[in-house]
Amino acid sequence: MVNPHTVRVPDRPRQRPTIRELAEYTDLSPAAVSYALRGMQVSAETEKRVREAAEELGYEADPIARALAGGATAVVGLLVGSLADFWNQELVRAVQRELYAADRSTLVADADGEPARELELAQRLVDQRVDALVVVPIGPASGGWESIARQVATVTIGDALPGVHPAGEVVFDNERGVKESLKHLSELGHSRITVLSWAVQTSPDRDAERAVAASAAALGLDCRLVACAYSLNGSRPLALELLTGDDRPTAVLCLSDSIAYGVYTACAELGLSIPGDLAVAGFGDHPMSRLLAPPLTSTVWDVERVAELATGFLLQALEAEGPQETLRELVPSTLVARASTEPDG
Repeated sequence: MVNPHTVRVPDRPRQRPTIRELAEYTDLSPAAVSYALRGMQVSAETEKRVREAAEELGYEADPIARALAGGATAVVGLLVGSLADFWNQELVRAVQRELYAADRSTLVADADGEPARELELAQRLVDQRVDALVVVPIGPASGGWESIARQVATVTIGDALPGVHPAGEVVFDNERGVKESLKHLSELGHSRITVLSWAVQTSPDRDAERAVAASAAALGLDCRLVACAYSLNGSRPLALELLTGDDRPTAVLCLSDSIAYGVYTACAELGLSIPGDLAVAGFGDHPMSRLLAPPLTSTVWDVERVAELATGFLLQALEAEGPQETLRELVPSTLVARASTEPDG
């Protein structure tokens, strides 16, 4: 019979087993246990033995302690030029999904369109012991990027970083995308075209911007390349200025769909019709572009395929023994013509 006056002391929460306790349980050294948990420098039999013991004891590795000890954290840094760009948001979603399927977590950083901040954030992510970096670069190549690529496996998406040797590059065929877009507008009778680009000041030597000048010359176009912010809110004021000038273009090519959304807003405020008063083409084909009135002509990059390629390159680099040649894939573009560039009638 239980004494009614007995005071029951609550059970203390069981502490997480330490790696030393796991070592004692398996009669191995802590170093051998640590290597076994990371799949390094031990036999398959020892690794299996340690993992079974860890499961039996309820051992869970502390990711912070593991990082400080120089081990893998299963965290990948994902650095994008600007999350104000809707296509970049789609890319982050797709890459995170691929990494989750590979049992990797993601730490996302936004450079907000500033190359110096981009490089600073890349180094911060490395200092926080991420296993690897996926970068959508906006800035020009520099000694800083070469240093980053030497410290941690790095995969770039969109543009390559000349002079840098990352683990992988998923490069967009921007040159083809620009050529097809300008040819499409030219065939519709447009000769005075403004191209709005977020990279004019940050990365003026990109293939996309160089292709504007080459294509304009080949097609006999009066083509003006203008620096513009990534976002809808950033591009709207510039679009208002361009569309109220005496030399208003008859067509605008926006090297991001998010920029095109700002042009749509400006046209609505000014009472200009699309495409009657102004033809508009984008770049990236965000899902929202098909819902606009009229739907936006745009250059398609398969975001799901891009994420799959980048993640595949990253995992190959992490599993490789020693330095490897840069893995590279050129992603083709497809121009999808919609009502935003169709002539009246």
